[in-house]
Amino acid sequence: MLKNYLRSALRKLWKNKFFSLVNLLGLTIGISAFVVIYIIVSYDGSFDKFHKDGDRIYRVVSTLKTPKFDVHSPGVPMPMARMASQGLTGAEMVVPFRLWLDNVKVSIPKANDQVAEFKEQPDIIFADTRYFNMVHYNWLAGSPATAFEHPYQVVLTRSNAKLYFPQLAPAEVIGRQFFFNDTIAVTVSGVVADIEKNTEFIFKTFISLASLETHTFRPADWDDWASYAPSTQLFVKLSEGTTPVQVQDQITRLFNKHAKKDFTVTSTPFSLQLLKDIHFDADFGNYGTHVANHTTLTGLLLVAVFLLLLGCINFINLTTAQSVRHAKEIGVRKVIGGSRLQLVLQLLTETFVLTLLATILSVILTPLFLKLFEDYTPPGLHFSLFDQPGIILIVLGVALAVSLLSGLYPAIISSSYQPVLVLTKQSTGGRRKSAWLRKSLTVTQFIIAQVFILATLLVSKQIRYSLNKDLGFKKDAIISVDVNSNDTLPLRKNLFLSKLRSIPEIANVSLSSDLPSSYDTYLCKGTYLDGTREIETNLQVKFADTNYIRLYQIKLLAGSNLPASDSLRYVLINESYAKLLGFATAEEAIGKFIATNLDHKTVQVKGVVQNFHQKSLHEIIQPLIIGSSLDEQNTVNILLQPQNMEGTVWKTTIGKIQRTWNEIYPGEDFEYAFFDESIARYYEAEQRVSYLLVWATTLS
Repeated sequence: MLKNYLRSALRKLWKNKFFSLVNLLGLTIGISAFVVIYIIVSYDGSFDKFHKDGDRIYRVVSTLKTPKFDVHSPGVPMPMARMASQGLTGAEMVVPFRLWLDNVKVSIPKANDQVAEFKEQPDIIFADTRYFNMVHYNWLAGSPATAFEHPYQVVLTRSNAKLYFPQLAPAEVIGRQFFFNDTIAVTVSGVVADIEKNTEFIFKTFISLASLETHTFRPADWDDWASYAPSTQLFVKLSEGTTPVQVQDQITRLFNKHAKKDFTVTSTPFSLQLLKDIHFDADFGNYGTHVANHTTLTGLLLVAVFLLLLGCINFINLTTAQSVRHAKEIGVRKVIGGSRLQLVLQLLTETFVLTLLATILSVILTPLFLKLFEDYTPPGLHFSLFDQPGIILIVLGVALAVSLLSGLYPAIISSSYQPVLVLTKQSTGGRRKSAWLRKSLTVTQFIIAQVFILATLLVSKQIRYSLNKDLGFKKDAIISVDVNSNDTLPLRKNLFLSKLRSIPEIANVSLSSDLPSSYDTYLCKGTYLDGTREIETNLQVKFADTNYIRLYQIKLLAGSNLPASDSLRYVLINESYAKLLGFATAEEAIGKFIATNLDHKTVQVKGVVQNFHQKSLHEIIQPLIIGSSLDEQNTVNILLQPQNMEGTVWKTTIGKIQRTWNEIYPGEDFEYAFFDESIARYYEAEQRVSYLLVWATTLS
């Protein structure tokens, strides 16, 4: 029976080639869209799902709520990370570690006094055995019990071990010595396999946590309870039956016991963030992978469902509209004894064969679609039926669901024809009865298409607004170049700037810690005594020279610009900070003193600048100070002269800048970035959504 159904279905599809092709195209589009979007959603949903007892692992994060703004940080004070393991009840495991956020150069001694250099090595942390008890790695050489006993011990992942020692097996790497930034000698004490599954723990080099107690690595915030720098991280694994609130309260009590009271904080600063939520939290961030968004993924799933629904509606409309052409066949089948159930199964088989062909075609096209959209999909995303067996089940489930959704109603309508009326041409076989449904489905199609069109226009308009809005500073014709923060001759920075000023195509040059709007955030504590009470709050800090606000055309509302200085004595503050301190006008803030935890210096307010957006428009403008500190200023800001009609001035200027760089920093790679392009990267998520909406609108 099934063989006859299949033969009849294939014969009918071949006979009605155009009709079959239109339906095949519609279903292929719908199924392809669903598969591609499912792969994206399932990829983001798979992060850190493999950890044992992962539902009991949390990261301690800080949220300082003040009357004017909130400050989010994934970090905790350094002394808290050290002391938390000594007295937390209900915590099965307490795991501190520290990120090395600076640019790090690795030097590997070779034979004949040769040295292999690897610049700007990422993903380095200070950790110990506790980290490896929480995140399980496969040890290829060495042992977690001994690999972190002493300072200057280092564990490498297999990929880094192959990079630094390509000719050696993991066991042969043990005991090898290499250098960080040419001067810090470390010894390899272990090699672990890289984590192959999707994870936020992307670290590849692990320095023993005991190294932080040495003079070489001891951080400035070692005993600072007021620092919430994101570099110091703390994880806890709760005991069974313990609630996050119980441990959270203990952490807060530990903080209150040792830290000075912050009069502006209005709620408990610490909370526990579940491990699986790190990948989706833009407020606290992660460790270098892209941050996903639950709302965006839900929206993508709706887009996938709508496109699949459009393909099904298309099939239903075309099939029911064409059903009158097959009415006589149905009548003959009934006359010779065919039951209604047999007719329904026959028609569903035809639908399933068509859907199966569309599914096979979709699976073939999916890698191509992923390649076309690789700039808009998460890094690391790939498609493989053999490596991702779950996709096979999803694809087969979609094929069955589409077959039933698309074929059941037309099959019921067609099988309900009365043989006598159909064969004597006294009826259209129920065509009028199904007309209302076809009209309703057609209206639904147009509604879905118009929703896509309106959403596309709305998102595109939002992106244009974000990119064109006045952010409070100049962003065009500016490039930035980062110099090595570990340069043993820091005065070379001034020499580099001096030579750049002699290039006529350069309008202005400034040295700073970062750009006016930047992902990098330096935080400090600022305390102002207004005569009756201390006003203490977290501040964003930008270190810059006197040319900074001139180059970026940041408006000075009161006071004067920073004087030329290599050390932090005077600062500019923004409007938000002036208002937080209670000043009715900007002029009232001039000359006031603010105590900071920046080397415990007290600074004087030299001027007040107009608010500008330190990050994207999604985030509020936070209190800010701008001061001078040559040691912290490693970004060269360069304002170019206007471009000429031929578009050659900037290219020529950048070539001159590179030649100057090679003179001052021989052997260092020259890299630059346009400021307006870095601003556009804030809205990459919206741009990806916009692109996908354009794609969905076109398909619909």
